[in-house]
Amino acid sequence: MNNPSAETLSLAAIERPTSVRWRIFLIMLLLTAINYIDRASLSVALPLISSEFQIPPALEGLMLSAFFWSYALMQIPGGMLLDRFQTRRVIVIATVAWGAFQALAAGAHNWIVLLITRMGLGIAESPIMPAGAKLNGAWLTPNERGRGAVLVDGGAPLGSAFGAIIIAGLIGWFDSWRIAFVIAGIGTMLAGVLAWKYIRNHPSEHPGVNAAELAHITEGNRKTSQPDAVTSIALKELLKDRSVLAMFAGYCCILSVFYGLLTWMPSYLHQTHGLNISSMGGATFLIFMCGFVGELVGGYLGDKWKSSGASPNLVMRSMFSGSALVAALCMLAVAYTTEASRAIGLLCVAMFFIRWCGMYWCIPSILGGTSKTGILAGTMNFCGNMAGVIVPILIGLIVQFTGSYFLVLIFFVVMAALLAIFSSLIDYRERGLA
Repeated sequence: MNNPSAETLSLAAIERPTSVRWRIFLIMLLLTAINYIDRASLSVALPLISSEFQIPPALEGLMLSAFFWSYALMQIPGGMLLDRFQTRRVIVIATVAWGAFQALAAGAHNWIVLLITRMGLGIAESPIMPAGAKLNGAWLTPNERGRGAVLVDGGAPLGSAFGAIIIAGLIGWFDSWRIAFVIAGIGTMLAGVLAWKYIRNHPSEHPGVNAAELAHITEGNRKTSQPDAVTSIALKELLKDRSVLAMFAGYCCILSVFYGLLTWMPSYLHQTHGLNISSMGGATFLIFMCGFVGELVGGYLGDKWKSSGASPNLVMRSMFSGSALVAALCMLAVAYTTEASRAIGLLCVAMFFIRWCGMYWCIPSILGGTSKTGILAGTMNFCGNMAGVIVPILIGLIVQFTGSYFLVLIFFVVMAALLAIFSSLIDYRERGLA
C-alpha cells in the first residue's frame, strides 16, 4: 500500500475525508444482489421452459445444478486471477460476461444450449465475491472491514428476496421468459459499466479520494500492522494454518444453512404449514430481508466494538459463535413448532443472526494479506458452494425417506453449532502480511 506524503498528511489534517470507499462497497452490494437475481431467473422461469422444451424432472435438476458446479469449480482459478491481475478489470469483465450469458440464454432453442449458458453464467460470476474480499483489504481499515464484508455479502439475501419478484414481474409484464432474460442481461452489463467508471484497485488511484480519506485508510492499516511480521507467506503454508482451515470449514457451514433454506424453505412452508403460493412468497421475502438487515447490523456492531479498543478475537469469536448458537436454537424450536406464524418468526430471527457471519469475507485479507486474499477467498467460496451443490440433494433424500422436514431442521441445527465451533478456532488478529 502506498504511504501518504508529508504534504498529503498536512492536507488530511484540515480536510474532511471523502467517502468514496463506501460508495464502492455499495456498488459491490448491487453487483452481488444482481448476481443472485440472475441465479434465480431459471428457477422462476423453469415451469415455462420445461413445458416449452419438454424437460423431465431429472433434467430440471441437472439444469438447476449446472450453475453451481461451474461456479464452485471456478472459485479457486477466479481467486488466482484476482491476485495476478487488477481487481477492477476482473470485476468488469466478469460482470459484462455474466450479463451476456444471461441474455444469450433467451436465444436457446433446446435444453442443451440453455445448460451451456447456465454453466457460462456460473463461470463468469465466480470472481465477484473474492473480488469483494480483495477490495476489503485494499480500501478499508481493520475497524471498517466488517461493514465492508457484509455490504458485499448482503447482496445474497437481498438478491434472494427480490430476485423472484423481479424476474416473475418481468415475465408477467412481457408474457415472455426470453424477454425477461434479455432485460436482466442488459441490466447486468450496464452495472458492469458502472463498476468500470467508479471502482479502482487502490484508494490512491481514485480521483474522488481526497488526502484525508487516503490518510485515514493508510494510517488505519499502518497502526494495526505488526512490525516483526513477515511480509508474505507461501500458499502451501497458509493451507496448513488452523485459522485458514477453520475459515473454510466455517464458511461451508454457513452456506449449508443458507443454501438449504434458499432451496427448500418454500417447500417446507407449503408442505408442513400449508401456505399457498402467495403466502409462501411473502414469507420467503420477509425471511431473506431479515437476513439482509442482520448482515448490516452485524457488520456495524462488529466494527463499532473493535473501534472501541476491544480485541479482534473477542469481538469476532463472540459475534460469530454467539449468532450461530442463537440461529441453532431458533431452528431447533422450528422443528417442534406446529404454527406457521411462529415458524416464520423463528426463521426470520435465525436468518437475521446467521447472516452476521457475512463478516467472514473480511477474514481472507487478514489471514493472507493482499497477495493471497484472492486465492484464500476463492477457496473459501469453493468450499461453501460445494455445500450448495450437495446440501439440496441431501435434504431431498432426507425428506423422501423420512416424509418430513424434522431431520432437515436438525441438520441445520448441527451445521450452526459446528459454525460456532469453527469460528472460535480462528485467530482474527492482523498479521501485517503484504
